[in-house]
Order: sequence, then structure tokens, then C-alpha cells
Amino acid sequence: MNSSLPCVALILLVLAGSASAAGDAKRGAQVFDDECSDCHTTTAGGKNGKGPVLFGLVGRTAGTVPGYDYSDANKASHFVWTPEQLEAYLPNPKGAIPGTKMRYAGVKDAGERADVIAFLQTLK
Repeated sequence: MNSSLPCVALILLVLAGSASAAGDAKRGAQVFDDECSDCHTTTAGGKNGKGPVLFGLVGRTAGTVPGYDYSDANKASHFVWTPEQLEAYLPNPKGAIPGTKMRYAGVKDAGERADVIAFLQTLK
């Protein structure tokens, strides 16, 4: 029996987990369209809706899109929207920023969340 097979299997499992954790932007665009597009737009120079435009979200400080009326809680959060911060925020926006105006309950599925985050990272 080849003693390196368990090591190879472990490496493949780790790589598979990393690939799914990274998310799929194409699937994320579909999840976004289904779950988020009623309130948010994603085009450069787009108009704010019920929620702010999300073009350029990753790397931006929360509460800073011109012309959008953010809650005081959102403006005071000083979050910088990194993939890690989005991962913490998206499952429960009201829990992450108590007092936010966002009424959406959150993206509960970790895979869908990773896909949405991957999609949001393409908006630059």
C-alpha cells in the first residue's frame, strides 16, 4: 500500500475546501439578483435605491455612498467592507450593525454568501 495516499487525499480535501470558500462570482451574481437587487444596484454611477449602490463596495468604508441616507448606526460603524467583514455582516445585518435600516434577514447559506462576496469583489 502506498503510504503517501492519505497525504494526497488530505491535500485534495484542503484544496477543494479552499476553492468553495473563495466563492463563484457567476453564481454570486445570480444569488445577488434573486436576493439583493430589489434594493441595491451594482453599476458604476448607478442610482441608490432602497439601499446604496454597491459598485465599488469592497474596500469602501460603510456609510459613505454620496446621496444615500444611512442610519446613524451604519455611519458610526466605520466598517471597511472587506471580504472578511462581509462574511461577518451578511448572515445577520441587524446583528452586525444594530440600528441598521437594512431589513433583509441575511444570507444564511455559507456557500451562497461566499458566492455573493466573490461577485461583489468584481464590482470595480
